[in-house]
Amino acid sequence: MSNTRQKAIIVTGCSKGGIGFALCEEYARRGCKVYATARRPEALEGFSQPGIEKLALDVTSDENVQSVIRTVIEKEGRIDMVVNNAGANCPGEVLDVPLKSVQHTFDTNFFAVLRVCKAVFPHMTSCRSGTIVNVGSIVGETPTPWNGIYAGSKAALHQITHVLWMECKPFDINVVLVIPGSVKSHIADNAVASRSTAVSDEGLYKLYKPQVTSRILVSQRPCSMPAYEFARRTVAATLAPRPPRSIMIGGDVNVWKIFEWLPKTWVLSCLWKFFLKVRE
Repeated sequence: MSNTRQKAIIVTGCSKGGIGFALCEEYARRGCKVYATARRPEALEGFSQPGIEKLALDVTSDENVQSVIRTVIEKEGRIDMVVNNAGANCPGEVLDVPLKSVQHTFDTNFFAVLRVCKAVFPHMTSCRSGTIVNVGSIVGETPTPWNGIYAGSKAALHQITHVLWMECKPFDINVVLVIPGSVKSHIADNAVASRSTAVSDEGLYKLYKPQVTSRILVSQRPCSMPAYEFARRTVAATLAPRPPRSIMIGGDVNVWKIFEWLPKTWVLSCLWKFFLKVRE
């Protein structure tokens, strides 16, 4: 425990009810100094653990990201870990999702991670230490219907994280890709609330709105992993002296691991049939 007690950690996307919130609680429980961030400061209320400081952060803003990184360095003298958890869902058919929504999703899920990594990299290289944790998604490995934009943004994140793992080795910086399976959180509720913008009532896919909603809620089934359990396993892995290059944690992950070994065409055909039948 003593080797983690002094770690200074920034976590993005920590709104209450999400996995970022649970990660903050678990890092703090293990003795770390945690800087919990979110675009809306009021969404950061309710932490039970001491050692958590709250900062407003819009990960799509270059100036805001640089400011938060400077603030933590000034207060702590170092940043030991950055957890890029902030994300945006984007349910709907690929060709029916407005381009503005596509751009927002990629800016939040992909470009924002690069933005944060670029901001913290010079500091970590000067210290010759640090850990960058990027939170991807199971659909970044194998996509499903009705969520292609989100899957595409996470797939891009996965690939860039693999490259970062290689390119950060000369500076003794660890890079970890966390691949969540089904985890209970508010991200599905938020997506359902905005699903009316995902599929137009006049669009070619208007008949599939029930399937879109059902796809969103798949991650919130009884077999989904509670956020606190996901956080416990993730924090243990990322605080290890030699953290893994990637970890897959959550409900149904064994099924998705099998998918990786099967012919892609067969897997995609099965997923299409499954999600075509699923309705509200």
